[in-house]
This record gives sequence, C-alpha cells and structure tokens, in this order.
Amino acid sequence: MRLALPRSLIGRLVGLSLLLLFAVQLAGFAVVRATIDRNARIQIEGALDGDARAWQRVLGYNAERLQQAAALLAADYGFRSAVLSGDVDTMQSVLDNHGRRIGAAVSALLDDRMSLVSASVKGGASAYEVALGQAVPLLASGEKKDSRIVVVGGTPYQFVMVPMRAPLVIGWVVMGFPISQAQALELQQLRSAEVALLVTAADGSLSVPVSSLTGEVVERLRRAGPVGELHTEHGDLLARTVRMESLGGQVQAVILRSVNEVVAPYRRLQVMLGIVTLIGVLLFAAANGWMAHRLTVPLRSLIAATLRMADGDYAVPMGYTRRRDEIGNLARAFDRMRLDIAEQQVEIQRMALTDRLTGLPNREHFRALLVKAMAPGPGGDTSLAVLSLDLDRFKHVNGVLGYGMGDQLLQAVADRIGHQVRSGRDVLARLGGNAFALLLPGATAEEASAVAQRIARAFETPLALGDQTLDVSAGIGIACWPGPASDADTLLSHAEIAMYAAKQRLSGAMHYDTAMDSSSPESLSMLTDLRHAIDHGELRLYLQPKVALNGWKGCAAEALLRWQHPERGLVPPMQFIPFAEQTGFVRHLTLWVFAETARLLARPEVRATGLRVSVNLSTRDLLDPELHQKLGDLLSQHGVAAESFCLEITESAIMDDPQRAEAMLNRLSGLGFRLSIDDFGTGYSSLGYLRRLPVDELKIDKSFVLGMVAEGEGAATATVGGTGAGPGPGPGPGPGPGPGPGQGGGQGHGDVQIVRSTIDLAHNLGLTVVAEGVETEAVMQRLKDLGCDDAQGYFISRPLPLADFLAWLRRPREAAAAPCATPPIADAQTPLAAC
Repeated sequence: MRLALPRSLIGRLVGLSLLLLFAVQLAGFAVVRATIDRNARIQIEGALDGDARAWQRVLGYNAERLQQAAALLAADYGFRSAVLSGDVDTMQSVLDNHGRRIGAAVSALLDDRMSLVSASVKGGASAYEVALGQAVPLLASGEKKDSRIVVVGGTPYQFVMVPMRAPLVIGWVVMGFPISQAQALELQQLRSAEVALLVTAADGSLSVPVSSLTGEVVERLRRAGPVGELHTEHGDLLARTVRMESLGGQVQAVILRSVNEVVAPYRRLQVMLGIVTLIGVLLFAAANGWMAHRLTVPLRSLIAATLRMADGDYAVPMGYTRRRDEIGNLARAFDRMRLDIAEQQVEIQRMALTDRLTGLPNREHFRALLVKAMAPGPGGDTSLAVLSLDLDRFKHVNGVLGYGMGDQLLQAVADRIGHQVRSGRDVLARLGGNAFALLLPGATAEEASAVAQRIARAFETPLALGDQTLDVSAGIGIACWPGPASDADTLLSHAEIAMYAAKQRLSGAMHYDTAMDSSSPESLSMLTDLRHAIDHGELRLYLQPKVALNGWKGCAAEALLRWQHPERGLVPPMQFIPFAEQTGFVRHLTLWVFAETARLLARPEVRATGLRVSVNLSTRDLLDPELHQKLGDLLSQHGVAAESFCLEITESAIMDDPQRAEAMLNRLSGLGFRLSIDDFGTGYSSLGYLRRLPVDELKIDKSFVLGMVAEGEGAATATVGGTGAGPGPGPGPGPGPGPGPGQGGGQGHGDVQIVRSTIDLAHNLGLTVVAEGVETEAVMQRLKDLGCDDAQGYFISRPLPLADFLAWLRRPREAAAAPCATPPIADAQTPLAAC
C-alpha cells in the first residue's frame, strides 16, 4: 500500500519538520554520545589531577619519614661523637639500628666532601650495596636537596640527605629505599587508579620496573612511552604523565584510568532518552501542523523587516508588536533594536567627526571639509587658507595644574579662537592634543595673515580659569591654496610645518615656505649643500668682541657662523640656520663652531690673552644626551680648558624640555663651562626655575637695549642691524631702522626700567650681565651707569673674520673702533686683548 504524501503547505511543513526532527534526534544522539564521552574524559582528567597529587603525597610521605629519621640520626650526640672520633664500628652499628627501625633499604654516612664513610644495607643485599655505590657520585654531583630520586640499574630509588653539623657541616646522613610495587598498589587502593613508572636510562632504553597494570598493558605502555591515551583490547585508558626530578636517568610516573568504567552508567540514560524522544516526535507531529500556519506568516514579516535593517533602513516600524505571545515579544525586541541601532549610528557618526572635549570638528572631519573645499566644481573654492595653531607650554600646564585644568584651557582657547573667525563658512577644528586648525574658504594670504594676527592679539589677554589666570600664546602656521600643496593632506602638513617654524622662531605666525620643509627638493638640496660646506671648508668663523664696561677693556667674544658659498657668495645665517635647527643638522654646525673656536683658543698668542669665547647652543644641542661628551672630547683634542668657553642658551631652548635641559646644563657646568642665558626677557621661564639653573651670566636681549635712550629725551638714535643669534650664527650685517622721532621717549624709559631691573636681579643672584645690541655711545654710557658688566654691539665692533679679529686683539681700542661712525669710549692706550 502506497502512502500519499501531503500536498498542502501545512502537510509539507509537517512532513519536512518530522524528517528534520528525526535527523536532529539522530544528531542529538551522536552529540549526547560524544558529550558523554567528553564529560567522562573531563571527569577522568580531573581525577588524574588528584591521582597525580596523591602519588606525590605517597612519595612525599615516604621521603618525609626518611628525612625525619635521618635528621634524628644526624642530631644524635653519640653518632656525631663517633663521626668526629672516626669510630667506624659505632657508626656502622648506629646506621644498622636506624635503618632497621624505619625500614630503609640503604643507610649511609658521607663526609663533607660527599665521599662514602660508612653504609648499612637492608639484609646485606648486594643489589642495595651496588645501588648505593652508584648513587653516591650522582648525589655528590647534584644539588644538595632534602630528597632526590636516583636511577640505579634501571630501578628508581628515593634518597634523602640531611647535613650533620658540629656546628659546621661535617658530613651527610643518606637514607633511601627503592620505589617498588608497594607504592603503586597503595595508590591503586587509595584512588582506584593504575600507575606505572617509566625509566629512561642514560643510553635511551625505556623500562617499566614498577607497575600496578597487567603484563599486556605494561608491554604496550613500554612500547608507546609516555602518552596521553592508551588503547587496549579492553577499552581506552587516559593517562597523566608526572615527570619526577631524578639523577642517573629520567623517571616518569604514568597514572591511568579506564574510560569504559566511567561511561557505563550513562549508556542506560541514552536508552531512556530514546524512548522519550519517540513520544515527543508523536506529539510534535500533532502540534506542528497547527503551529506552522500561526508561525510562518509573522516570521516572514519579521524577516522582511530585518532585511530592511541590514540594508540600513531603520525608518519602518516592525509589525506584530501588539501580539502578546513570543512572536509579539520578538517583534517588540526587534523594534527596540531598530531604534537603538538608529540612535547608535547617529552617535557613532557624530563621535567619528567631532572632538568630545570642545565639540569642534576633529581631524578627520576637518580633512573631509578641506577635501571638499579644494574639489573642483560648484562645491569647491578658488582659493583658501589653512591655519595650524599649537599652544605653547601646554604640557607644562598639564604637569603643574593637572589634566582637568588643561581640558578647561583647551575649551577656553577653542571659544576664544571661535570669536575671531570671519563668518559662518570658516571652520575651526581641534586636531588633537593642544593643536587646532582653522579653514578659511575663499581667503587670500593677506586675509589669512589678518585672521592670524587677530588670534594672536586675542591671546594677549590672559585666560581666567577658576582661581587661575593663565597667559596663553601659540605658534600659528599659514598655508594657502593654490600653492605648493596639491591635496588636502599636503596643505595641512604645510600649515603644521609653518606652525612649528613659528614656534621655533617665536614669531607668532608664519606662512609656509618650501625652505621650512625638510622633505622638499629645496630643503634636500640645502641639506646636501650644508654637508658639502662642512666637508669642503666653506664655513667661516666670525667673532664679535665684547668689552667690560668697567674700564672699557675687551674681555671676550661671541663665535658666529658664516657660509661662504662658492656660487651664492656669503649666505646670510637666517637662510640656513632655521633649516638646520628644524632638520637637526644644527648639531653638526655647533660642533664645527666649537671645534674651530677651540683651535683658535689653542693658539699660543690667543691663549696668552686669556680670551673667553661664547658659543651658542640650540634646542637640538641641549637635548642631545651626548653633548657633554662630545664637547669634552673636543677640549681634550685641542688641549683647551672648559673655562675658556661660555655656552649661551636661549630661554626658549630651555623651556622646550625643562627637566632634560636642566640635567644637561648641570653636566656642562660640572665640566667647567661658563653658562649664559641668551636673549633674557623674551622667553617664558620663571625666575624660580632660572634660580635652579647653574648659570653664570644673563644676556639682556637687544630688543631692550636698542630702545634705550637717556631719560627725558624724546627722540631715538638710529640703529644698525643687531648681532647674531643661534648656535654661533646670527644675522649678517645690515642696516636696520630704529624707532622714529617722537617714539623714543616713553618706550626708551620703559626699556631702561627693564634693563635696570634685570641688572639688579642678576647681581642679586650673583650673575654677571651682558648687554647685546649696543650701537651708540649714549647707550653704552647708560649701561655703565646702570651697573651692567659687559657690552657687545656694532658700536664696539661688527662680527669680524678670524684674521681681522686677531688683528683687533692686537690693536689699541681707538684703532679697533675706527670703522664705527661714533667715536669709541676708551682710553687710546688700553689694549683690547686684556680680559
């Protein structure tokens, strides 16, 4: 009789469900069987852990018993007296008695050199004597532990060693016994586990001297070696190998348990499960038809809704949310998930494009807006500018006032910059840390400069954060498009390069120039030219004299660097020193200037004058951890004392990394170098911090000296371009305008007060004062009246080539000052070589 298959959808669902159910049940039986086997193995693994510990306790108990007996014997006064007197008979008798009392197979006494003195073996067995004879050298060669296992003749022995002291160690009491079948049977009785000892001799042969297993299983184990599972005709055995530290061979205890013994109770459970499954199938067949129709329709609707969510459509609500059964619960759960995912997507997009602290666009958002602004077409701009801004000393604020105050500072800075934007199209972003960027669509270079100046002026007003008032400054870099950059990333990089250059030169805001970029072709060419200049003698050492105002005597000079290029002639320092500082090549220039100066000071005619030469150090130099070693090597090479040098460091160089700078200055001072703070008054260092530095001199910045006039005068004297700065090099000679008429009186009076205060402060701290930028007789006289110690400037002398400077040293003062327009203030007979 043929069975007609159901043709309705419900019938097909029921038939298919029954087939699937049978398949699932069969798979379930397989899974249950595998699970039972796996659980049994897990159970056995846990039991094996306990068996291994029990085996260790069996051996440990025997070892402890032997050790207590050996310790008792070692402490026995009579035995110790026999050992000290060399009474062999007494020693032998005591060893026999103690060995019999505790059941030790071997009892022996070794001297302090681990040589056998006397021994007792159980029953006089020759095998134990041989075992002891072979074990003693092994015990002597190993560590002196309380308990050791020694393999002798393929049999493992457990020995204990206890020192005999009187009070120093005079010998060792050794007791031992072979690990035998008794210990294996003891574990079998305690844990119902089998154990076998695998012994690997020195020649690599494997034996099983001790076992609780049958002969067939022992032989199979001997061939297989230490394994995790052993298959036999009567079932599988899980094994746990315990490596036992031993001498004379490798001993491993293999502990085994049968899988079949653990699985047997679960077999009956599988039969009962089969019966229950059959009954369940019949009930399922009856109910499945009714449920199929009720489930398929709403599930199909929910599937459609989830597919819409997978495509990113979260606007359509789920159906069947009003049902009160599981389908309704599922529909409501899906609808809550739809709403949560939609909200999370909005939040993720906002967080991906917004800085959480300030609420400004982040770097990625700013870059996307910059790409869009530079794109050709209706959405793009014909010109734009990017400003990159980085706060000064922000790390110091975090370190002193805490990160909370640092966050408040960033928020306040963002608010202050936001008030300086031109319109709603300008975009202010925080790029990370203390770095900000401003996008100015449609802006020209002049408009970008104006915005940068407004931002700089805005920072002139201190920021009030709670009880703190902070002076804030920043370096601002400007990059314009169209220009050298062809894409958004390059344009932003150019703005950041200009920003770092502005921070380094303390110039507030700077436009990007290809000379700033060490990766540009022009910069690569400049770097190659500088290396060529050092290697081929194109660099020149210039020196600008200093004079002591008390007596108008020449006292020292400042070493300056010039570059005599074979094609471009004399290259001004401002065209290559900033580039060298940015790329780090300034370290090579500093060492060149120092070496040339040392070579000059080593000349006999210069050494006789006691001349001291100042050499400038840059930030890169000061942060070089090997600077003091390099300068010390040059001093040794030329035979010049460190006291002949004065190392000038700017305030900004020190404040870039105050801790490392202070450490290096201490090392340089320890070598004997005189240290000077250059351009004092233009940096941001505190007086408290400067007081900790090992400096000897303050150098008043020329910006204050140039503005000095006699109090009450209303006009300033025209000035000439200032002296050099940097690591030896400075700006070359050239005219520079001074303050115009009518400007000198008020400003000059303020500068006089600053200079007077600086001189008084330095003298109170025990420092000497040098004023640079002295270009008139009136300023020089005024400095003397204020108590300034030394002076330097064009009124005294321009920077001179080496030959001219040597001649200057030998000439009288009035002749040396002849090139100056203003007559010098000095006794014509006073030589300038005096220091």
